Amino acid sequence: MQFQVMNSPFTHEQTELLNRLLPTLTETQKIWLSGYLSVPSVPGATEAAATLEPTVQDYPVPNLENHNQGGTKTREITILYGSHTGNGEGLAEEFFKRLEQDYTVTLSSLDDFKPKALKKVQDLLLISSTHGDGDPPDNALSFYDFLYSDRAPEITDIRFSVLSLGDSSYEFFCQTGKDFDQRLEELGGTRIYPRVDCDLDFEEPAEEWFEGVLAVLNDAPEVSSSSAGESEPSQARATYSRKNPFKAEIIANINLNGRGSNKETRHLELDLEGSGLDYEPGDSLGIYPENDTVLVDHLIEEMDWDPNEQVPINKEGDLTSLREALVKTYEITSLTKPLLEKIALLTPNDALNKVLEAGGEELKTYLYGRDLIDLVRDFGPWPVSAKEFITVLRKIPVRLYSIASSSRANEDEVHLTIGALRYDAHGRDRTGVCSGQCAERSQPGDTLPVFVQRNQNFRLPENPDTPVIMIGAGTGVAPYRAFLQEREEAGARGETWLFFGEQHFVTDFLYQIEWQKWLKDGVLSRMDVAFSRDTNEKVYVQHRMLGRSKELYNWLNAGAHVYVCGDEKYMAKDVHAALVTILQEEGDYSEAEAEAYLADLRNEKRYQRDVY
Repeated sequence: MQFQVMNSPFTHEQTELLNRLLPTLTETQKIWLSGYLSVPSVPGATEAAATLEPTVQDYPVPNLENHNQGGTKTREITILYGSHTGNGEGLAEEFFKRLEQDYTVTLSSLDDFKPKALKKVQDLLLISSTHGDGDPPDNALSFYDFLYSDRAPEITDIRFSVLSLGDSSYEFFCQTGKDFDQRLEELGGTRIYPRVDCDLDFEEPAEEWFEGVLAVLNDAPEVSSSSAGESEPSQARATYSRKNPFKAEIIANINLNGRGSNKETRHLELDLEGSGLDYEPGDSLGIYPENDTVLVDHLIEEMDWDPNEQVPINKEGDLTSLREALVKTYEITSLTKPLLEKIALLTPNDALNKVLEAGGEELKTYLYGRDLIDLVRDFGPWPVSAKEFITVLRKIPVRLYSIASSSRANEDEVHLTIGALRYDAHGRDRTGVCSGQCAERSQPGDTLPVFVQRNQNFRLPENPDTPVIMIGAGTGVAPYRAFLQEREEAGARGETWLFFGEQHFVTDFLYQIEWQKWLKDGVLSRMDVAFSRDTNEKVYVQHRMLGRSKELYNWLNAGAHVYVCGDEKYMAKDVHAALVTILQEEGDYSEAEAEAYLADLRNEKRYQRDVY
């Protein structure tokens, strides 16, 4: 760009200076300079212009929110997320913070987003997990239903990209994200970047998706995830988070079940002093578990590997011994269809291919309850090096546990309620990776790498006078201990009602003394319990609810918030069905009207679930 001299008010020397300066300026600098020079009425502007160092508070600066770093005006970006455990929400918030410096960005959960506003969206980034058998998470249901209804508009002016979160051990892996991606295309949208489906170790593919989207938005070459990581501020490394977990010391590790119980439920108290981690009731604590060394040694022996062989543990190529990598980094206790497909390509085996080709129920039956040692014994060992083989393994998934304490009542501590998973399958005793570690291999004084996982979808009402109904079975009672500790500290006056279910009164009444104390003090207004194995006919929490249908209906009409925590496949569905029945019987609703009533409660944040 050359400055034109003809009819110019500048001297020849000034023109030469401008012609040397202008080609070196970015578009952003040119826009800023034009805005800055357009304010001649500010006293001292002429003198300040000579230094080109005005301060923001002294002089007005043009609004650059609609410009990227290259200075090109961009369309507005909308980030929407559907999240169950908080992973999708955390990614959405992270990407929002990284984009808002250079773009106009809106961030919203799918249930807070007004569906009719979809027509006004320009660039849409949609992040969603998948729940249960391919279902949307609770806070994405209303938007999902709208998108697949006749009310969904044409969106030919929208560009979009979808990031899906899921678990490849489930049949309908990332199904909600796939549905969103397909439907947005059907409605006329144009992809900014192809959909990416993430497994439980989602960090790297999610970063690659973001960098791919960003490259299109910037109209620049894609940036690798490794270089993107190098550009992060060094101070972020000092903050304890999912990417940088805090090693929390175990203060207490207690078995809550009595002698004779066929269950083992551990109450863990962890020291957070010096971590800077804070949490609210309803949040979860993430733990990075380790595989049992006995299991690792058996696998190495079966494959005839050298435990000291150096193998990579990340894309950057960092090396460690094979044994340590299998203990701390790679998953070996669960089989998935994608894993079998990768192994079949790596080491062709006719018998393994037949299992994959059969698919359907036959494949699901084989995968259920088996681990990598079973696979090696059934179809291996294979003539492949450890370094090659581990490239097909996924990272050990983080385990999330509902926090069972209030930080206001337990400063610098966090409490967990963890049920030890033990079972026999295919002739071998099995133990849950993390629950087994906590029950069998973790003593007071040991440490666990942890981080706080926010869960905005499971929160106490803002008004402490609001009544709450808490429904949970087994370890699903954990967040309600946190709720009551919090309300006790806050002096909340709203009524509280707990429905709790377990097997036996004598051995399995978790936190019994605490509930009784809160009942005596009035912190807990009512409590109904269901011990399913103490009677000839099994009684569960939903049966207790139906037995209190009139009172429950009155609480709902009084504005009560309803919380459900525990098993999604059975308990949560049965509780939902009980609520529908109560509305039908006490409110004279039809089934459709009762479902609509509960959908409205969900949209109003009055019906919240933390189910797994």
